[in-house]
Amino acid sequence: MPVKFKESIPQKLFNLFNIFFMICLMGVTIYPMLHVLFASLSNAPLLMKHQGLLLMPEGFSTDAYIAVFKNEMIPLGYRNTLFIVTVGVAVNLILTSLGAYYLSRKDQFLVKYIMMFVVFTMFFSGGMIPSYLNVKQLGIDNTLWALIFPVGISTFNLIILRTSFLGIPDSLDESAKLDGAGHWTILTRIYIPLSKAVLAVLVLYYGVGHWNAWFNAMIYLRNRDLYPLQLILREILIANDTSSMLQINADVNQVAETIKYAVVIVATAPILCLYPFLQKYFVKGVLIGAVKG
Repeated sequence: MPVKFKESIPQKLFNLFNIFFMICLMGVTIYPMLHVLFASLSNAPLLMKHQGLLLMPEGFSTDAYIAVFKNEMIPLGYRNTLFIVTVGVAVNLILTSLGAYYLSRKDQFLVKYIMMFVVFTMFFSGGMIPSYLNVKQLGIDNTLWALIFPVGISTFNLIILRTSFLGIPDSLDESAKLDGAGHWTILTRIYIPLSKAVLAVLVLYYGVGHWNAWFNAMIYLRNRDLYPLQLILREILIANDTSSMLQINADVNQVAETIKYAVVIVATAPILCLYPFLQKYFVKGVLIGAVKG
């Protein structure tokens, strides 16, 4: 039978304080999202009069969401962002897996020196102007490919996956070579299946990065039909531009403030829904691919 130890009074006080602190921390984390949600569902005139914490919608109105989905730029932004996320994550995983596999080979020529150059890029880059000139000379400016190929590999994620590959026993590698397997077979049949947890974490990292990206789009894109969702969100929130929605009907003028909150919910809800499905891999994947000395 398990032995139960009686907690002392200081231990009980510490546990109570710890629980109270974590509840407060959870409230501080969750409340901003709840505030945006409640504001988006509020009646605009009542919301403008409200002061202090918003603990529930002021009235109830879905006019802001109706105005958001009537704006033709929002579905267009969703389409562009979904393309960038889907194709971008696929490109990221392919290039990162290939790079990590090569850099994890201990018998390959100049691997240590190449790894030094790779790490160097984490701290120093050519800058914005050389990057723009590169994209322009490649002929992919003002296309969605300009938001995918220049960020094809994250050095940080490459190091995580490389470290995971280094943790795979050499005996598996040697056994596969004795059976006549080549590098492609070893990568796809051994390394990738054994690194599913790390790859799931990289999907989350790359996916969130693509979903939230707007700066490169602002630099490389001139055609508004190619704008991703976050760049449209920036126009609405930062530039305070709700004109494309306010022209739909006169009543929308009353919900200009709640439109901003509704756009935030529409833009962040999909990525929040994706996280629970990858959460079980998150801690395991990060620990497996943790950077070691």
